[in-house]
Amino acid sequence: MSVDNKVPGPAPQAPPVTDVKGRRGAPRTPNPLLGPLRQTGKLFALGIEVARETFRRPFQFREFVEQFWFIASVTILPAALVSIPFGAVIALQVGSLTQQLGAQSFTGGASVLAVIQQASPLIVALLIAGAGGSAICADLGSRKIREELDAMTVMGVSPVQRLVVPRVLATMTVALLLNGMVSVVGTLGGYFFNVILQHGTPGAYLQSFSALAQLPDLYISELKAVIFGFIAGIVAAYRGLNPRGGPKGVGDAVNQSVVITFILLFFVNMVMTGIYLQIVPPKGG
Repeated sequence: MSVDNKVPGPAPQAPPVTDVKGRRGAPRTPNPLLGPLRQTGKLFALGIEVARETFRRPFQFREFVEQFWFIASVTILPAALVSIPFGAVIALQVGSLTQQLGAQSFTGGASVLAVIQQASPLIVALLIAGAGGSAICADLGSRKIREELDAMTVMGVSPVQRLVVPRVLATMTVALLLNGMVSVVGTLGGYFFNVILQHGTPGAYLQSFSALAQLPDLYISELKAVIFGFIAGIVAAYRGLNPRGGPKGVGDAVNQSVVITFILLFFVNMVMTGIYLQIVPPKGG
């Protein structure tokens, strides 16, 4: 009985790598120029998912209350302290300009409109992004590197519906309520500095405000605050859900979330202001 000794042949080789058109070559590397576009698309996708998951039950009411109280507690006092000098600077600058033009009677209306339409929503959004958004990003990032979010996904719990939605709604609600407080405090600060330091007339200040201001000015201010709060919450949550490089990556994500939020806020504010001025005619125009 004989046994055939077979000499093993060469190992099978993998098929050559081809591109889409069937040509041989090395695999394509991602284009680095498309990275920002991918990140932007993922950010918009997270915003859409948050909007969809908001109406999903059960709603995390306890988490929403805790996040609302935390964000409000870290932003109320700084917002009040910032709005006073901000309103004073606007009143002093506008008052000085109107004196040069000989239109002192319009100082109150111009300064109050600048505070309500522009300064108040931006102050609220910047403070929420800097104080509340950074905390949200750090919390979600630490959960991500500890693999808590992956464990929630394995158990069938959506991290977006459980953690992100309450935080985003909390930032929007705080921004809406805080905007009213900042508008009032900034207006009172501008009134005080205009009347006391620039020797303005209280009656003329109030009369010019009633002559130039209208109710849509308050509406656009509150709408800006809500949209800015949504942007701050979404950007903070997105960077927190996608940290890179362990604990150091969480710190980098916090810094990136604040910077990205600031850039988006000023851009969106420019767009909304331009649309508002085109749609809503000035009072008396």
